[in-house]
Amino acid sequence: MIVLALCLLTAQQELQIAAASDLSAVSKALAAGFEKEVPGVRVRFTNAASGILAKQIENGAPFDVFLSANEKFVMDLSKSGRLEGFSVRQYAVGQLGMWSAKGQYQTLEDLLRPEVKHVAIANPKLAPYGAAAREALDKVWQRIATKIVYGENVRQALQYAETGNADVVLTSWALLYAKSPPAVRLPANLHQPIRQSGGIVKGSKQAKLAERFLVFLTKGKGAEILRSSGFETP
Repeated sequence: MIVLALCLLTAQQELQIAAASDLSAVSKALAAGFEKEVPGVRVRFTNAASGILAKQIENGAPFDVFLSANEKFVMDLSKSGRLEGFSVRQYAVGQLGMWSAKGQYQTLEDLLRPEVKHVAIANPKLAPYGAAAREALDKVWQRIATKIVYGENVRQALQYAETGNADVVLTSWALLYAKSPPAVRLPANLHQPIRQSGGIVKGSKQAKLAERFLVFLTKGKGAEILRSSGFETP
């Protein structure tokens, strides 16, 4: 009976977070920071495209917190009753960047060069950064549309460029800002603001802990971690 009680206690102290792929570079730091602040809690991140995670939550996936790279997915889930409306808040403003393995492409016009065969972006239907990349490329789109290769999420799009399967990638600045050679941060006015929001999943058994995590993320150490990792905070 004692062993069973301990097992139940351990399970109750696990926080499951569904997080956009652009947070994959900071997930470990966020988890460690919160676990230090709240001893005895284990934070588990599942990173994927925001649209995919939203669909999983819609279908009843047992997450406690949803952190989306697009506030629309959060608002839609809140309206449908899948997220606790009171908990919804913005935690970051995403930025778009461009990177190439040799650092030789510095402007969007460089993508028109004949030696650029493939340009990677995340799937615009699933990933907010993909939609932002499509918007940012609007002026050159007709001339480079055949060069575009789609990753399921921002991390996969970056991997295409890292492995040589794409010459250039447009993806989350948070995944690029510390890379070598240096990436190019694209002007924010090239696309609609990437407002990143989150909330507590309806029916979470860790609702109080989830609320504490959102406070940590938006007002505490978590916000500092985001800022130091290439994000802007509200």
